[in-house]
Amino acid sequence: MAGVSKCMKYSMFIFNFFFWVCGCIILGFSIWIRVGSTQQGVESSVLAGVNLLIAVGAIIMVLGFLGCCGAAKESRCMLMLFFIALLLILILQITGGVLGAVYKPQVEKAFNLTLNASVSALQDTSGEYKDYQEAFQKFEREEKCCGLLDGPKDWGEKFSQPSSKICQCELEKPSSDLCIQYQNRYIYKKPCGEVIMQQIKDNLVIIMGIAFGLAVIEILGLVFSMSLYCQIGRK
Repeated sequence: MAGVSKCMKYSMFIFNFFFWVCGCIILGFSIWIRVGSTQQGVESSVLAGVNLLIAVGAIIMVLGFLGCCGAAKESRCMLMLFFIALLLILILQITGGVLGAVYKPQVEKAFNLTLNASVSALQDTSGEYKDYQEAFQKFEREEKCCGLLDGPKDWGEKFSQPSSKICQCELEKPSSDLCIQYQNRYIYKKPCGEVIMQQIKDNLVIIMGIAFGLAVIEILGLVFSMSLYCQIGRK
């Protein structure tokens, strides 16, 4: 251990252990968002940022393990690999954030195209999209919304069927804030497209917060790894 600070070595090990845990959390949370958005009928093109974060979370897990081993074994090779990979991840995060800001209008346009395509699936009467239609009706009841873009009109002829309970307001005392009267029955007022968009925005705010916190941790990791690398070199 001559020439190598025990405090620096163990700090590097503990730091990378929490770094590995952080990667596990990011990976699990991103997969949860991805699966939930898929069930709502959102195409993967709209969730490119989430897919990128899934990859970043998996890489961070590997990097955390690499950093722990490098600190424990005092391996300059592992520490340098950790430093280079961590620097690339940081650059990738910054690039992703910049691209997300620059191409925000294109992402919103792609989302609207996705909603338009989903409206066609809601109006289908062939039975091909029966599972999707049933899942979406369940989503409507849970989120108290109707249709995607234009309320009950998005369901076409299916809404007017005698046995249809599509968009039906299930509150005992329908509120004007949540429900409106349409074709002699109360239905939910808000289009589900607005609900889905708000959920995506809320999730993106969480992702941005995690990414910012992660960037701070990554900078600390770069400092720790390079300091330990230099100390081992002076042994």
